[in-house]
Amino acid sequence: MHSADLLRSALVALLERQGFEPTSAAVAIPPDGRADGDCDVLLFDSGCPAGSVYLERRALNGGTRQGPGYVPLCLRPAEAADTPADTARAAESAVTLVVLGSADRPGALRTAYAAGAAGFVDRNGPARRLGEALRLVAHGGRYVDDSLAFTLLRATEIPLSPRELGVLTRAAEGDTIAEIARSMCLSDGTVRNYIAAATRKVGARNRVDAIRISRLAGWM
Repeated sequence: MHSADLLRSALVALLERQGFEPTSAAVAIPPDGRADGDCDVLLFDSGCPAGSVYLERRALNGGTRQGPGYVPLCLRPAEAADTPADTARAAESAVTLVVLGSADRPGALRTAYAAGAAGFVDRNGPARRLGEALRLVAHGGRYVDDSLAFTLLRATEIPLSPRELGVLTRAAEGDTIAEIARSMCLSDGTVRNYIAAATRKVGARNRVDAIRISRLAGWM
């Protein structure tokens, strides 16, 4: 869920106090995209670099967890029942995704939505909301923090695809074409095509201008 050990440990402690049972803070996601039947929810921070990479990959696979895995926080409510029906449902369905986000990052929320997230929690909101969201989502519901609702709606207006956003974000961080291609398993030519498409879609003069426009709009 978070690449920073300190923050991940703090979230584990918070969730345990709220009655959850984190099964692990570092669960590798298997190649077939399915998680252990003891895990009801995967919790990610969309602002964490490694978490954003995972969400982009999941979004590009239509909301499944195919592809290289990241280490999320895998948990379940302490009161969750271990009935045969529950076990069967867990074996048949994908584990639900909940994402921590912020209102000033519509691009990250859009990627999380495309990744199939069922819960969107404001990382700047009260801690109790995280517990409320996890319990609701673990029982088949959906949760969108009031403070994120408008941003999530606004996110549908972003002209860039998750892959274009991902490439542009890495370019903004100073990665070279070759480094972006290697990290995203693409060819150099494909990366250049994504940057060109993103530049054209936002009406920018060049890559630097595209990054500036996207940052001002809160897309990245």
